[in-house]
Amino acid sequence: MESTPGILYKGYNYFHEQFQKQETDLLKVRLFLKKALVMRGEEAAEIFYDDSRFSREGATPKRFKKTLLGQGGVQGLDGDEHVNRKRMFMQEMNRDSLAALEQAFEQHLQKAIISWEKQPKITFFDEIEKVLFSAACDWVGVPVKKDEVEQRKNDLSELIDGAGRIGLSHYQARRARKSSEKWIMKLVSQKRKKEKNTPGSSILSRFSFHKNLRNKLLDKRIVAVEILNLLRPIVAIARYITFSAVALHENPQYCERLRKDKDKLDLYFVQEVRRFYPFFPFVPAKVNKEFEWKGVKFPKGRRVLLDLYATQHHENIWNNPNAFYAERFSTWDGSAFNFIPQGGGDHVHNHRCAGEWITINITRITLNYLVEKMTYQIPKQDLEIELSRIPTIPKSRLKMTNVRRALNGIQVL
Repeated sequence: MESTPGILYKGYNYFHEQFQKQETDLLKVRLFLKKALVMRGEEAAEIFYDDSRFSREGATPKRFKKTLLGQGGVQGLDGDEHVNRKRMFMQEMNRDSLAALEQAFEQHLQKAIISWEKQPKITFFDEIEKVLFSAACDWVGVPVKKDEVEQRKNDLSELIDGAGRIGLSHYQARRARKSSEKWIMKLVSQKRKKEKNTPGSSILSRFSFHKNLRNKLLDKRIVAVEILNLLRPIVAIARYITFSAVALHENPQYCERLRKDKDKLDLYFVQEVRRFYPFFPFVPAKVNKEFEWKGVKFPKGRRVLLDLYATQHHENIWNNPNAFYAERFSTWDGSAFNFIPQGGGDHVHNHRCAGEWITINITRITLNYLVEKMTYQIPKQDLEIELSRIPTIPKSRLKMTNVRRALNGIQVL
């Protein structure tokens, strides 16, 4: 049967329910009228990230390239070209660089909290997106005028929110993609004109002068796509941060424990947020060499999806997977294939999110503020997280009232 309507109707749960009902880790389906296979689980992930069996070229539907990911980006490359482009990202994931991003985030968060004190009510998700956007631009070296922040942030938010939708939302995301790429392309041109053959100290500059395997500068549109592949995922962390606040609200027993245990529990809590709450539903690939797994043939060219959400809720991997229990990560084995909220495998050679450390660190910082450095109230509201909506967020986007700095204060740097 054609599965596309089912995904639109049930979202994250569509394949997850079929896996459970059929007691299998492999489904034969049709997507966009074409035969496809869907997998879940640790063994499936290990196979999925075997580059001798799968490729990413042509695997992502065009609707996602024209919105969420951009055309020509690192997610669609294979082999040496992928490694070369991925290294461009990984060179920015060093300790000093990540520390600079975290510092920028804290500065903007502290200023935001002071402004929230003056408001009777805030929408936490929207506010955190602004903080993340401003911090990301500072880190990458992208200049943004004050009167442009709201619109530029909204465009990136639209790329995330409208990518998997149909109708008006999808076309708004495509418009946002064009507008955002045009904005960054102009900055790339300015960098190349001003700095010529000597890159400056910013990430924007280093990306602008990155060379491919043929020793040529990347097309400025490709650079724009990759710069947005830094900015957009950082803005997307707002979902994990909002889920963290919801998790604290719904599991208040963790608040005092997080204040006392700062060594590991906050990390376990953030990891459980990333496991428990829905984010990326699945990732695509295409078979590049026919093989057989679990008695099923994987023909060359067949599209295959790895279901991330179903893997994060696999009853054979996670004990009581539908319960929020941070302590489960105290005994997690560290596998690169059973805990894959942002992809699996190796960060350099496989298609695992290069910014995973950013997600973890930024969410941990915010968790510390929510627990110790600010006070707030969460009024009665609709916090339902609709699994039929991809990507999802609490319906109310999390309203907060009476936001205040904690008694120990916040120093604005």
